[in-house]
Amino acid sequence: MADEVKNLDMQEFKGESQPAHSGQRDINFILDVPLELMVVIGSTKILIQELLQLGQGSVIALDKLAGEPMEVYVNQKLIGRGEVVVVNEKFGIRLTDIVSPTERVRQLR
Repeated sequence: MADEVKNLDMQEFKGESQPAHSGQRDINFILDVPLELMVVIGSTKILIQELLQLGQGSVIALDKLAGEPMEVYVNQKLIGRGEVVVVNEKFGIRLTDIVSPTERVRQLR
């Protein structure tokens, strides 16, 4: 038996990239990444003693005034502000202000 060695013509792997002239990136692969969206209506600090005294019907005063915009966070980064709305008997938020891309980059530091 003679060993035969064949030269295979292998083409260079190029992957699924877009043409260089398009100038656009294909970001569709990130569209299914889950993000945590949180709307903050206010906050406060209380003592453990006060926490233990809370019961049904207790009222906790927050640091925001009525009518002030709520803060919208995505993955714990502020992305905008808005106002509370009711849609089909559920609470929602209407965005009234979006944080600029420059400001969002500053938050990363």
